Amino acid sequence: MSTIRGFQGKSQYANDIDKRFRPSACGPVTAYTILRYYENETTYAAGIDHLYRLLGGTKIGLFKWRFVRRMRKLLGPEWIVEDCGIERLKNEIDEGRPVAAKFDKWFSFHWFGKFVFDYHWVPVIGYKESENGVMLIVHDNGGRNRDSRVREIPYAPHKDILSFVKIEKTTVA
Repeated sequence: MSTIRGFQGKSQYANDIDKRFRPSACGPVTAYTILRYYENETTYAAGIDHLYRLLGGTKIGLFKWRFVRRMRKLLGPEWIVEDCGIERLKNEIDEGRPVAAKFDKWFSFHWFGKFVFDYHWVPVIGYKESENGVMLIVHDNGGRNRDSRVREIPYAPHKDILSFVKIEKTTVA
């Protein structure tokens, strides 16, 4: 089992987030918590509402291609922001770097499957492997009247609707 220590989650329904953004703020909250983990104060200090606008959040959520493109622009050349697979995700976690995960049954055309999340961004902060396969350890970004919490989600039944984005600082200031 590999888990990142000291990662703090945040509910997308927190009072400091604009009410209009809360239902679709999971992508910006995921970016915020990962940047906060890296202590990139200049990026997250403006708050999630500002990050929501910078990343191009919409009422139906945040598209992965837009998340990647706008995070690259926001963070600059000192950072790597790119798609990754499950093996790279495990390497990132082992190196102490959280990974953004997007569950998306709608745009992956798996409409009739039964999944933990239909369309949701979460930070992956760990994983464990067993004879039953890989379990992802995520912060779920909360819900109405519920704080963010750590959850374990099996990878195999979700692999067709899951994608991952690694966010890695390449230079040390």
